[in-house]
Amino acid sequence: QAIYIGSGSQSIAAKPRQSAMEERVLLSCASINTFYGKSHILRDVSFKVHKGEILALLGRNGAGKSTSFNMVGGQLRPDSGRVLLERQDITGLPPRAICRLGVGRSFQVAQTFLSMSVLENLQMALIAYAQRTRDMIARAEALFRAEALELLDQLGMADAAARPMNTLAYGDVKRVELAIALAGKPRLLLMDEPTAGMAPGERAALMRLVAGIARRAAIGVLFTEHDMDAVFAHADRILVLVRGEIIAAGAPEEVRANPEVQRVYLGTSGLRAALRARAVAHG
Repeated sequence: QAIYIGSGSQSIAAKPRQSAMEERVLLSCASINTFYGKSHILRDVSFKVHKGEILALLGRNGAGKSTSFNMVGGQLRPDSGRVLLERQDITGLPPRAICRLGVGRSFQVAQTFLSMSVLENLQMALIAYAQRTRDMIARAEALFRAEALELLDQLGMADAAARPMNTLAYGDVKRVELAIALAGKPRLLLMDEPTAGMAPGERAALMRLVAGIARRAAIGVLFTEHDMDAVFAHADRILVLVRGEIIAAGAPEEVRANPEVQRVYLGTSGLRAALRARAVAHG
């Protein structure tokens, strides 16, 4: 039996589909505003990230990308607005608490212990996530060894487990940092310019790896990136920030066609190159 609502022909039968879509919402930022002094840095910024979705946040330096990340990660508190993680309000919680709730993060500059081995870096992360730092003094070497090796194998780094971090190529260091972020079994992964400093081939390989893991494990990914090839090849949706406001949001093809984005951000030639990269990445 069809039940109609309103004056149009929309049936309540469409409601279950909408509910299912809402159940996939992992992160919801609603009407975020923030100021530095008198400067309005983020202006009514709202967006969602779904489970298993890869969402790119684009913008030139000073557009508000890092501020957006810091609002989600807890490094900054918005002056108004809310940040929800699967309906739980995490607005203004400290970074450690947000991490415990399932938000992992990697940074533009890789943050690892360079004097330790690859395996030890992963073990340290797993010990910290399990809140077993008191056990480190007596028997840290044996703790979470199998789990660390499994993570490294997932990222193609198992053969390098015994190598000191300071002997790795930078692309491999970034893979280890990704493994550290995944050690906490995140529901949401924040990646701040994940391919910064990497060679073109390494960038593509890392983003393919991230995309595969995210979709298999239903991890939401929010990332910023200056490499348009990486963005257009792997993002499911793209948000474009200009002076703290979202001027465009949608699938890569929609963003490509947006005249305002073409005018103020990407430029026609850059868009063509990025879309060619997407076509290659998706066969």
